[in-house]
Amino acid sequence: MFPLSQTLAKQGVYASHDEPFDVRNEQGHVIGRVDRGAIPVLGVAAEGIHMNGLVEHSTGTMLWIARRSMSKRLDPGKLDHLVAGGMSAGLNPQMTVIKEAQEEAGIPEELSRRAVPVSRLHYAMDRPEGLRRDVLHCYDLILPEDFVPVAEDGEVESFHLIPLTDAFSLVRDTDDFKFNVNLVLIDLFIRRGLFTPSECTILKNALAQTHS
Repeated sequence: MFPLSQTLAKQGVYASHDEPFDVRNEQGHVIGRVDRGAIPVLGVAAEGIHMNGLVEHSTGTMLWIARRSMSKRLDPGKLDHLVAGGMSAGLNPQMTVIKEAQEEAGIPEELSRRAVPVSRLHYAMDRPEGLRRDVLHCYDLILPEDFVPVAEDGEVESFHLIPLTDAFSLVRDTDDFKFNVNLVLIDLFIRRGLFTPSECTILKNALAQTHS
């Protein structure tokens, strides 16, 4: 499939990312590779990681969020997780967390290794770039109060530390976050008790359709 994706890029069907991603079967075994940019064009399932960067402050739980660079191909200028990224060929979720944490936020490996896996979500949706069929490996990382992220790869315009309740309001009332970040944040809000019991029941049943 990788030569096919390269041919499609040369034909102008999509812009190549020059980054191979593994293609897996339903059992999780790697059966091929494809250029990252061709994934939605071909409707191939892909995997990635999203990490909630949390700070337990005396005034309440805070969440580090990022604003995506305006030069990003996908959802430029949207709000995003502190760390998130696709799982390149040959990597596993933890390796991807460590790689993306360093590249996107300047988080050293000894700190990013403390990230705890909390959920595994999947979704399918029609997007302008094609069919997205993504598996999201979700992590929580409690960061020191004095930690300040640094954008090292140019993909982030700025970082902001906000109360978790403010993030809740943004998800509820706006479309400011990148399209798939809301799903991961709703999972976080459920686990942190930000919904009423009746809301939790409804949302847990909905999210159960995205867990695998």
